[in-house]
Amino acid sequence: MSLHFNPRDVTWLAFNERVLQEAMDENVPLNLRIRFLGIFSNNLDEFFRVRVAGLKRAMDFKEKVIAESFYQPPSKILQKINDIVIRQQQNFDKTWKKIQSEMADQHVFIKTAKNLTLKQKEFVRNYFDEVVESNVIPILLHENTPMPYLRDKSLYLGVAMSKKDWQYQSNYAIIEIPSRFVGRFVLLPTENPGEKNVMLLEDVITFNLPHIFSYFGYDEFSAHAFKVTKDAELDLDNDIKTNFAEKIEKGLKNRRKGKPTRFVFDKDMDKALLELLIRKLNLSKKDSIIPGGKIHNFKHFMDFPDVFEYYKKPAERTSFTHQAFEHGERVTDVIMKEDVLLTFPYHTYTPVIDLLREAAMDPDVKSIQITAYRLASNSKIINALIYAARNGKEVTVMLELQARFDEESNLKWKEMLEPEGITVLVGIPNRKVHAKLCIIKKRSHNKTLQYGFVSTGNFNEKTAKIYGDHLLMTSDRGIMADINKVFNVLKKPKEDYTAVLKTCKSLMVCPQFMREKIMLYISKEIDEALAGRKAEIIIKANSVSDRLLIMKLYEAAQAGVVIRMIVRGIYCAINQKDFKEKIKAISIVDEYLEHARVMYFYNKGSEDLYISSADWMTRNLDYRIEAAVKITDKDLKKELKHILNIQLSDNVKARILDKHLNNEYVKNDREECRSQIETYQYLKNKTTAQ
Repeated sequence: MSLHFNPRDVTWLAFNERVLQEAMDENVPLNLRIRFLGIFSNNLDEFFRVRVAGLKRAMDFKEKVIAESFYQPPSKILQKINDIVIRQQQNFDKTWKKIQSEMADQHVFIKTAKNLTLKQKEFVRNYFDEVVESNVIPILLHENTPMPYLRDKSLYLGVAMSKKDWQYQSNYAIIEIPSRFVGRFVLLPTENPGEKNVMLLEDVITFNLPHIFSYFGYDEFSAHAFKVTKDAELDLDNDIKTNFAEKIEKGLKNRRKGKPTRFVFDKDMDKALLELLIRKLNLSKKDSIIPGGKIHNFKHFMDFPDVFEYYKKPAERTSFTHQAFEHGERVTDVIMKEDVLLTFPYHTYTPVIDLLREAAMDPDVKSIQITAYRLASNSKIINALIYAARNGKEVTVMLELQARFDEESNLKWKEMLEPEGITVLVGIPNRKVHAKLCIIKKRSHNKTLQYGFVSTGNFNEKTAKIYGDHLLMTSDRGIMADINKVFNVLKKPKEDYTAVLKTCKSLMVCPQFMREKIMLYISKEIDEALAGRKAEIIIKANSVSDRLLIMKLYEAAQAGVVIRMIVRGIYCAINQKDFKEKIKAISIVDEYLEHARVMYFYNKGSEDLYISSADWMTRNLDYRIEAAVKITDKDLKKELKHILNIQLSDNVKARILDKHLNNEYVKNDREECRSQIETYQYLKNKTTAQ
């Protein structure tokens, strides 16, 4: 069994290694390399909070049943994870050391408590007194007292304190670093023109330890950072009498009690303090206890101060207006005449916001229905919907309260929307709503007109600047009819709601029916290949781990179907010896996050193309409401296929996905192709050609 698949979690770590490769690449601008280190760290935190936590829980069940789900026994996977993470941590530390050396070449320095000038010492004392001290609460640790509650996402200093003339053992304390209140980085004054000095908040606190503990009379201090990652899964009970929003709130509170899944610490930490922390956290050798460098919670480095003046700036690639909207027409008028495919972050997100604003002001518009999964913190989408409701439109928002780590934000949106008279739907029990859909209805000249959009990514104007996604704006009647069916199910979910979803013709929908349709498409390609005719499949996704679909692809490859895949993250498939055509799979990791899901089937020359919200994962296909839409306009099909071919030709940022998970770059004799730059130029040229 394990010969046929790579374990999902091991392939995810291979993806995160590709992120680390970007940080290691000296051709990447220095500010972006630091950002990639932050992304790598943030990814790993979430991995331990969710996946490692799940594997540890899975060990309590029958190994045979569980091993089938994970492709290998959880205990074996956890050992692999530990080995890989320790190796990656070593590469991370080497990379950060190298980056600091390059920062020094550009006169940018990270200062510690030990290497400050007199002027900087005075500044740090004053900064601590005025900004930091009120947020610092030291907690003394004693052998016989219980461990205080530690926040999952927080960074801590472990402090060992002693007196020079004191023969007794040291005393210990922990201090939570209050970065969420005062920020992680402090810019220091400097006497040298052109020099930039940055200090981390934990070092500001370390410098002020004699002041913090002045009443104890200690004169020797040792302080090192550590963090704890906890099980983040929400244990929602099945009590149907409990309001769903209340369940989420309860789950968030329970998350505080999550078991530690990883303990990361500065390898130079006082040994006695380290042992005390491990004992108090009830950790054992089976847990992920990972020694690291001085700095932890590196996720904050995604927002490292803009202090670089000399880094290699990439060619300017700001988002531009799609050619369909360059002539000043209303977005509504354009899409009533033609379908428009927006590709982010190359195209600006503005038309999506404008469409909703136009609907909010249009006296003929009667209703707006939209799904929301992850929204921008100050969402222009939400603002437009509130404006529409105040103008008398009937507004319905499907707000997914189970969007992991966004549950709290979405509860707040619910509290904001309902007083405005907006109907907030919270989905179907045990089903996440991940489909990206919007439908607007207007009544004009005794006719009902419908239009809207279907997307591969969240309706979030902030992430649309860095996530690669597609969004189809359309007034196609078949698509609108199917979106209505989905919203009817969400408004009044019945036990047989899948019977309604089954009638969708223009959308492929989940649960269940998208998988069935994909299997049917693959079967058609298999028949064509066996008959000696052209058969081809192209899949672009974030993750491919579903056993049934992978086995179907194996069957297709065995029959001779040409299969090419672009998979950013998890990829569990492995080429087998009896494949007539080897599956060619690559992963592209570059400046933008490749987030779009696209499916192409040659289908006897009709070349059917879909954009989708769903990855090829069992959770998406069987346990979520998802939607894929067929691109029918000839020009848009040509455009989308061209973008796929650009990505398949990438020989700069593409890595080969194989069973060894070595992340070797695609190398060939063809002209250099960095797909994100080539895609930008292709779409930009289409705009200027108008």
